Amino acid sequence: MVRLALSVALLLPAMPLGAQTARPRLDYANAATIRDTCLHWATERKLRVAIVVLEPHGMPVTLAHMDDVSVAGGEIARWKAVSAAKFGRATADMAALNPPAGMPNVATLAGGIPIYTADGVLLGGVGVSGGKPADDAACATAGVEAAGLKAARPAPPAQ
Repeated sequence: MVRLALSVALLLPAMPLGAQTARPRLDYANAATIRDTCLHWATERKLRVAIVVLEPHGMPVTLAHMDDVSVAGGEIARWKAVSAAKFGRATADMAALNPPAGMPNVATLAGGIPIYTADGVLLGGVGVSGGKPADDAACATAGVEAAGLKAARPAPPAQ
């Protein structure tokens, strides 16, 4: 019995382990491009915004809070980003789903945009707050597109 256990223990390191499948992820460089483009977009329009860029589990990758943004601006931007990252939809589109009032992590105010690869992999979400909701959404979309990513799930290729 001891020999068998020893033999198995010696063979285990020689056995190939299953390879981990690489999955695209939102890296800091792309998140920073989203943030910085949105900051530039807002500055050109004399807006003051808070921007939060999250990975799909809701962890922040980067954020910014411009001078003179309301105290709640950062929290609202995070709320929008969490909703976009977790549900993979723009927050403006969430209202059409008629979610129950008070449902956690669901924002229905424009300004939260999902971040997708060209292949349709959800990388996270960006939330912007401080301008009019349409401006917040346009700022977030400009950032996502500047990073070469998609602000909505791309349609599957035709077969």
